[in-house]
Amino acid sequence: MTRPADLARMAELAQLVLDQRLGRLRTAAAKLESSRQQISALDLSATQTDLEPVTAEKVALTYNRWADQRRSELNLVIARQTVDWIEARSEAQTAFGRVQALQGLATRLKSGR
Repeated sequence: MTRPADLARMAELAQLVLDQRLGRLRTAAAKLESSRQQISALDLSATQTDLEPVTAEKVALTYNRWADQRRSELNLVIARQTVDWIEARSEAQTAFGRVQALQGLATRLKSGR
């Protein structure tokens, strides 16, 4: 299995796995960032200045109740997405280590050690 052709093929496959794992990591990070932006947008409540004070306060209370519920839902989504991101990062790190190890073996094999 130390023949240069076998090693080159393993390195090629390891690089493909790394590319796939990095793609999964980018996707997980994008989803997580999207959810974080959604939760941040909840804090930017629109205020209506043309409403009567009592009506404006009632609208604000209703919005805040809805926003609190939505924040709670988004926090659960963010927690799941964070776990997915951590797992994807770990898998990408492992794939990167394999690529690095195979490149090191190929270098040593070429140098004749």
